[in-house]
Amino acid sequence: MENTKEMKIAVYPGSFDPVTKGHLDILERASSMFDKVIIAVLKNNSKKSYMPTSDRVELIRKSIEEMETLKNVEVGSFEGLTIDYARKTGAKFLIRGLRAVSDFEYEMQLSQTNQAIAPEIGTVFLITKPKYNFISSGIVKELSSLGQDVSKFVPKSVVEYLQKHKQNV
Repeated sequence: MENTKEMKIAVYPGSFDPVTKGHLDILERASSMFDKVIIAVLKNNSKKSYMPTSDRVELIRKSIEEMETLKNVEVGSFEGLTIDYARKTGAKFLIRGLRAVSDFEYEMQLSQTNQAIAPEIGTVFLITKPKYNFISSGIVKELSSLGQDVSKFVPKSVVEYLQKHKQNV
């Protein structure tokens, strides 16, 4: 009998400007739930990013290489609607991380909009571990620009990148 089980593919979209340990916590848990997870960096031309998309992709690649558990994770980037990218990659699920209750309202509206446009694609919400609740990319960039050690919040490769580019934050 042939194995006709369809792969469960999920897309974890975001700006990841930069990727944090909170993002990687969500990614690690998602990777244990799905056959393949694509962490996808959104290139949003209407929003000024600190890091170029290619740098964000490379830093995520370096970060997941350091984590033994992420063998089923791919890194990509996209422009436009997340659901269009999900369709293109064959994903049936979107991963969204929640840090606090304040994140939920926005994420719920986004999920319901996506559901109306693409009913075949579901959203899975994962809550970060409490030790990462307060971490955001913006806080990391600000602390780094003020000379603070951010190694508790981001992978080593991101710390090195921020130190090298801190005058531009």
